[in-house]
Amino acid sequence: MSVTGDEGPVVWHLTRLFREKPLQSASQSGLNNRLGLVVLNQPLDHIGILRRFWDNTFVHVAADGGANCVYEVGAARGDASFDNLHVVIGDLDSLRDDVREYFESRPHPTKVIHDPDQYATDFGKAVRYIRNSQSTPVDIVAIGGLGGRVDQGLSQLHHLYLFQTAPRYADGRIYLVSGESITFLLKAGKHHIEVRGGGEEVFAKHVGILPIKEPSRISTKGLEWDVKDWETQFGGQLSTSNHILPETEVVEVETTKDVLFTVALKRLEHCPIKPI
Repeated sequence: MSVTGDEGPVVWHLTRLFREKPLQSASQSGLNNRLGLVVLNQPLDHIGILRRFWDNTFVHVAADGGANCVYEVGAARGDASFDNLHVVIGDLDSLRDDVREYFESRPHPTKVIHDPDQYATDFGKAVRYIRNSQSTPVDIVAIGGLGGRVDQGLSQLHHLYLFQTAPRYADGRIYLVSGESITFLLKAGKHHIEVRGGGEEVFAKHVGILPIKEPSRISTKGLEWDVKDWETQFGGQLSTSNHILPETEVVEVETTKDVLFTVALKRLEHCPIKPI
């Protein structure tokens, strides 16, 4: 099975996304100036993960009611760590008045953008805002995903396909993060996914490879139950609850069609609060 021609594999440096460091060193590493954060409208019960990405991203955008969630884990608890919310965007049917007043009254006020387009989701509006505000491609982490209603969760997975149609992620990559896992789109071809390196153990063992859009044939290396040229589709065979081997540093996947890759996260400790 080969679908990439002479192109090499797409490399995913997942451990770098979670690397704990001050904002200054993040910028020096080249990570901070190319990674944006979108906060979705789901309760944030994983503050350690939120704080890690907040510190490692250059722009923070809340998708409508996502601002309420940021407020509840920050200002409502006397913690100003998340006060530098740059933008709230959406149709604003979920944004609370007290939350809007709080963020607009900060020393560096949050910009609130009313976009009434009912044919676009607030998630999509936030992604477009970040991309349109930059002159070069930006990778985006969307946090707070895959919670709540099933249709909302499926919509969030749909957006991973919707906003990554360009060959080899020319418009930037998108990662969907919950308190339990990180999920992203593997386009047809070969992929090397870094799951260890840099000291801190971020990922748990469970992995899934899901052909949401259409059937695919996949081959893997580095998992407990590796497969070769294996057909997978909904209503047929699915690769779920596989395990990363203890010695694996890079998981290799080759796929004939676009599939979702999801890997479980360990619980990350969060830093002391920053008093308001």
